[in-house]
Amino acid sequence: MSISFYKYQGTGNDFIMINNRESVFPHDVQLIARLCNRRTGIGADGLILIENHPSLDFDMVYFNADGSQSLCGNGSRCAVNFAKFLGVIQDTTEFNTIDGQYAAEVKDGIVHLSMKDQVLPEQFEDHYFLNNGSPHHIIFVEKAETAPVVKQGATIRYSQAYQPNGTNVNFVEIINQHEVFVRTYERGVEDETLSCGTGITASCLASADKGLMSPIDVQSKGGRLQVQFERNNGGFTNIKLIGPAEQVFEGSINI
Repeated sequence: MSISFYKYQGTGNDFIMINNRESVFPHDVQLIARLCNRRTGIGADGLILIENHPSLDFDMVYFNADGSQSLCGNGSRCAVNFAKFLGVIQDTTEFNTIDGQYAAEVKDGIVHLSMKDQVLPEQFEDHYFLNNGSPHHIIFVEKAETAPVVKQGATIRYSQAYQPNGTNVNFVEIINQHEVFVRTYERGVEDETLSCGTGITASCLASADKGLMSPIDVQSKGGRLQVQFERNNGGFTNIKLIGPAEQVFEGSINI
């Protein structure tokens, strides 16, 4: 069977996008991992299915490159622009994810994704931790560019503290009161990705504990994003992850 697909990227985080509103693509973990393989498949950090939802605009079904599932911030932004391309939505949307209902707005091609309210990140001696739909271990470093992201990230991801499911690991450099540089080791990809939307959001909320103020501009290896939020005594509200989501190419593949 031949399946049509599109390739999208959000600040270097790349995804295979499939219109599955007619339920033709199976939720087959081995197939998804094969398609995401960069040497023997299409190649991507994850695969996203746009499916029908009984009350919301669409259901975003996201799989990591290994076939596991979690919330994906950059994937959500790409899904919104893909749904607009398909004519499923116009400029605003409410859609379903594995983490529940989310909303977004597209302004001049830039996707403004509304994230869920968050409590203050847990603070430990040498790191912060926040689960905002995906778990994130957050380390502040002097130079993110030279941080041992893959080696140290893998060690933390597979450490006993995060068994059995592991965690994502973010390395954050504070540049000034409104800017950070973030690099992320992502579980499910098992490598550094060029950008991680939930990781960037979690890193910005942890940065607020160090005095940074909204909006926070974020450098990633794949491009620039912005995180906006309002802070209160119990945590954060009105959180938005803002950035581009672009269609790269389209094709078809036999499955």
